[in-house]
Amino acid sequence: MPRIELDEVLAAAHVVRLPMRVRFRGLLEREALLLHGPYGWGEFAPFTEYDDVESARWLAAALAAGWEPPVAAVRDAVPVNATVPALPAADVPALLARFDGCRTAKVKVAEPGQDLAQDVDRVAAVVDVLGPGARVRVDANGAWSVDDAVRALRALSRAAGSAVFEYAEQPCATVEELAALRVALARAGVDVAVAADESVRKAADPLRVAVAGAADVVLLKVAPLGGVRAALEVAEVLGSGHGLPVVVSSALDTSVGIAAGVQLAAALPDLPYACGLGTVDLLARDVATQPLVARAGELSARQARELRVDPDALRELAAPAAVRDAWLDRLRRCHALVPG
Repeated sequence: MPRIELDEVLAAAHVVRLPMRVRFRGLLEREALLLHGPYGWGEFAPFTEYDDVESARWLAAALAAGWEPPVAAVRDAVPVNATVPALPAADVPALLARFDGCRTAKVKVAEPGQDLAQDVDRVAAVVDVLGPGARVRVDANGAWSVDDAVRALRALSRAAGSAVFEYAEQPCATVEELAALRVALARAGVDVAVAADESVRKAADPLRVAVAGAADVVLLKVAPLGGVRAALEVAEVLGSGHGLPVVVSSALDTSVGIAAGVQLAAALPDLPYACGLGTVDLLARDVATQPLVARAGELSARQARELRVDPDALRELAAPAAVRDAWLDRLRRCHALVPG
């Protein structure tokens, strides 16, 4: 992709602040900078704690979405999971009711200030709602030590009961810990697969986790990998070179960011898992004329390709001036770091 000049990018920028239905990652509002290019919309929304070097990959993905033609799709629909934040077990049924037809749920665990008993109750509540044969995965965001992960995953896999316990996403923080955990789980007789997320998307070398034998499954997110084409290249090496399946996921995006994830999932030759792309249901408002939310447990690849942003939503959800200026400053800094 040829370099897009900063003035053109700034002229295409819209900064929005969206209210959320529930607290997620400590947030009750989600801010994003949207870019309108000749091929559609891109989303630049790295979380505030990410530095400029890491955030520049997110900008590269947003530019690719707006200034490059889409990749070819091999499927029309993408299955998605429900996402369950670290909320009380009693609130699980109402939340899951929003995810139409989803039979897989990703459950947040290891939330600061909570304990394992609350995680166990939350997983059990999910299984109670989804019923036997449902699929459950948990996400600890790297919070556990190896020993704590073994103890927690033994308890959580039991709580899953009649459901299929698919995997634990980023149970430990480092690649070395993930590799050690896989060995420790096998020795303890705990049959839980290990999935890598932050160890891929926040790494200078996203393939290191595969070389180290540190995962059974790998989460791929378009934004931190620099775009759909870059993510497809990583998926190809992981699959053909290391035999590792991938799960396409998102980062609490608006429908604009989710559309890029759907494009990636729709282009993969194999899609063995439901994708973590159902998070628009966690937002109380969205920017699209037709938000990308699950219907019968799936997202439409065609709807993602044809996504339209509502001008009224851009105006109504526009971030305050100080927030907008901060995002534009971040955009300028990151633009200087984007290759090309």
